[in-house]
Amino acid sequence: MSSLSTPASQPPDPDAPGPLLVLLDPAAKQADGESVRIAKDVLCGGADCKVALPESPSELDRVLEHRGRRRPVVIGSDQALQRVLQALHRQRELGADPIGVVPVGRPAATAAARGLGAPAEPVAAARAVLGGSPRKLDLLVDDGGGVVLAEVRFTGPRLGRPGGWRSLWAKLAAAEQAKGSPVEELRIEADGRLLADVHQEVARLRLGLTGGLMELSLRLDGRQQLHRATALTVVGRGFGYEADGVPVGPVRQRTWTVHADAWALVLPIG
Repeated sequence: MSSLSTPASQPPDPDAPGPLLVLLDPAAKQADGESVRIAKDVLCGGADCKVALPESPSELDRVLEHRGRRRPVVIGSDQALQRVLQALHRQRELGADPIGVVPVGRPAATAAARGLGAPAEPVAAARAVLGGSPRKLDLLVDDGGGVVLAEVRFTGPRLGRPGGWRSLWAKLAAAEQAKGSPVEELRIEADGRLLADVHQEVARLRLGLTGGLMELSLRLDGRQQLHRATALTVVGRGFGYEADGVPVGPVRQRTWTVHADAWALVLPIG
């Protein structure tokens, strides 16, 4: 169930930001409820806020669809921010309003938001949402409807149930490397140019964003390569990957495209 609340009405502050839709990450609330509460109190003390705790994708879609003029603010992890961006992308509302974020969670779970410039401390991050300025940012969008804030890392075949596939893949990959076999058989094209075919040994592949382009770090046939492109297509028999640390797959084909200035994040001034 989602819970919605609106603070008691107060005299309008001419310097206050516009109305906000504060989206609480259930996982962050459970892991660090005190930081979530503090950030929420700071936001509600400085703006007209409606607070929501969407516990499913359908609830998140519904809350965002009915937000009116309220700007979304996420209190939680990179994954929570990613879910909001994906929902707005589906609704074709991604660039409609600047988005705020207050990172709450383990350092690894909030690395992308902090890397984009959001303060790590809840009070500082909430104040940045209230008094900061929007900054246009690029985004990686895939043909499966997913979005990527920071990076994609290829992890190989996803085997077993969630929670157990990492260790199993690690063991299988180690065994294959010990035999000198390829880590993965992939066909990789960047902007229509073939970078690797299935008979070549792809041992590492990572995608990131830099300067409006996608940067590919590729270890092919034992040699490290760097490429920049606007689109990347990967085809394989069934490969897994992590988008901002979130496991995806297995899939047989995926295409990522750079969307320049696709969204705006409210960040501290200066």
